[in-house]
Amino acid sequence: SNLKDALYRYDAIARLQDAQIEKTQLELATLSQNNSDPSLQETLKQQQDKRNLGDYIQLGAVGTAFLPSSLPRVLLVDEIDKSDLNLPNDLLNLFEEGTFDIPELVRRKKDEPTVTVRTEDDDIDATVEKGRVCCSEFPVVVMTSNGERDFPPAFLRRCLRLRMPDPTPEALKIIVESHFQEESNDRAWKDAESAIAKLIKEFHKRGNKADLATDQLLNAIYLVTREASPNDVEQERLKRLLLKRLTSEADR
Repeated sequence: SNLKDALYRYDAIARLQDAQIEKTQLELATLSQNNSDPSLQETLKQQQDKRNLGDYIQLGAVGTAFLPSSLPRVLLVDEIDKSDLNLPNDLLNLFEEGTFDIPELVRRKKDEPTVTVRTEDDDIDATVEKGRVCCSEFPVVVMTSNGERDFPPAFLRRCLRLRMPDPTPEALKIIVESHFQEESNDRAWKDAESAIAKLIKEFHKRGNKADLATDQLLNAIYLVTREASPNDVEQERLKRLLLKRLTSEADR
């Protein structure tokens, strides 16, 4: 995303199409009476003037998070290192001020001081006054990054940076049990406990997990806990296949 798309989207094409349809309908109505009824022409003008601009505006995830509310919203910006190159710098003013303008509404604030727009939340509309969205409680913003690019110092100064630690064997065991909770009492699971412990140990000792995902471990455990589980030789082959590093050629 870039910042504008994350704040709001304005569908100018749909607005133009609706205006053309209304104009055509009223012109046909005028022709059907074989005269140019001034009242119909006035109705056309009134309908165009009363068309709600908010029908063509929808707030994005970031814009919705900054709506006024009694409690702070929570905004997740997932993998910000894959966003538009300028997004981190463009967010600085928003994070400083907690407010942003919608230019399409600002231009019409005298004619339409209050406009109802759609939001990122399903079936929930919001009221925007004078084209400006201003939060009353600053949202809790959580941003994740895979470390694939560097961010400008001005952006990092506004962030509390946390590094997710590599999971310990105890943490991996909890993750596995939470995913296979319903099956943990099955006989196949009991029979495969030693194989599961071995997989967890193998997964953990590989060191840096940046290119080794936890779901690879879960996939391997899923296969060894089936009733028709593979034999020891096949398990070794599956382990090499499923626990292969995602960005390294070392496991080939």
